[in-house]
Amino acid sequence: MTVLPLVDLLILLGTGAVGIGFVLKAVAMTTVYQPTFLGFSSLDMLLIAVLCFGMSLVIAARTWLKLNEPRLQALERELGEEQARRRVRGIRDNGNGAEAFEEAGGRRAAP
Repeated sequence: MTVLPLVDLLILLGTGAVGIGFVLKAVAMTTVYQPTFLGFSSLDMLLIAVLCFGMSLVIAARTWLKLNEPRLQALERELGEEQARRRVRGIRDNGNGAEAFEEAGGRRAAP
């Protein structure tokens, strides 16, 4: 199942909640009546909108990360392979590879 319709629905619900909250606040400011919508005040509608927008952002970000995960793993693997090649070259050139290990970000053990 694709998540795009779910993200669109959350954005639509958030926009609707902002609109309803705006109308409730406008009525409350212009009259002495304190209206509610299904028991929710204008501040409650704002919190609902923030929640909907936040959830849509989280779902979209998680989907983007999941789609790009194989490429990120390939980059990490290439980086690890390059560090291993540098260490092997250092061992072949210097005999013990301590300098190449330090260049690659390793630490020497204390004597």
